[in-house]
Amino acid sequence: MLSYLHGFHAGNHADVLKHAVLALLLESLAKTPKPCVYMESHAGAGCYDLDSEQSRQTGEARCGIERLWTRRDAFPELVPYLRAIAARNRTGGYANYPGSPMIAAQLLRANDRLILMERHPGEVRQLKRALGGDPRVSIHHRDGLEGLRALLPPKPARGLVLVDPSYEQSADYAAVAEALIAAYRRWPTGVYVLWFPRLERQRDRATLLLNRIHQAIPNGLRLELTPPGPDRALGLRGSGLLILNLPWGLETPLTALIPRLTAALAE
Repeated sequence: MLSYLHGFHAGNHADVLKHAVLALLLESLAKTPKPCVYMESHAGAGCYDLDSEQSRQTGEARCGIERLWTRRDAFPELVPYLRAIAARNRTGGYANYPGSPMIAAQLLRANDRLILMERHPGEVRQLKRALGGDPRVSIHHRDGLEGLRALLPPKPARGLVLVDPSYEQSADYAAVAEALIAAYRRWPTGVYVLWFPRLERQRDRATLLLNRIHQAIPNGLRLELTPPGPDRALGLRGSGLLILNLPWGLETPLTALIPRLTAALAE
């Protein structure tokens, strides 16, 4: 299905979790002089206007980046993430909100590579407008899970893969698990970041997804953020990240970040 458009949800609490952690991971990778590659299975449009009709219709950014932005001085460790937002908003604020491809492009170096995949034709067009002129970037109009099998292992042979599907259909959970396991076997040294939703209990399938992955890949750090308050995204209570091959030294700061982010996003 191609009905999901991230513009309705950009800047929400799930984006804050995903992008804050992603920025810290990329910053860690960039500390080593050797080049790296960033790959994303579901890249979206690259950048989002939080003043758009889509964003105003849901208002989800008000409970995400807006709350963090007003408290940003309390999060010095999130400077890479916040700087990436500021780079898209020269006059201040956060209304021109960068998606994960734009954050990666902002934080990576001239000798690094970005491989971005997206199926939705409209999103691909916007992604090409946003990043198509960057010589580091390759944009593929294709199914991202299939692309993981086809494009791994990458060159250079160090880097990070973000798997960030919309989970529109219940069958997507099993497909994502199998794709991640296959990708890991093809490139067992890469850093993998899997985003997953936490829905209301009757619809939540994330535990089955995580259990299947754990059977094949027992090691990994799981982070979950569930802000208090009413559901804000069609039953989205919270979300989480499963990180495989976490860079050394990040487990303690990432684990400590979650309760502070949760408090900052609380109503």
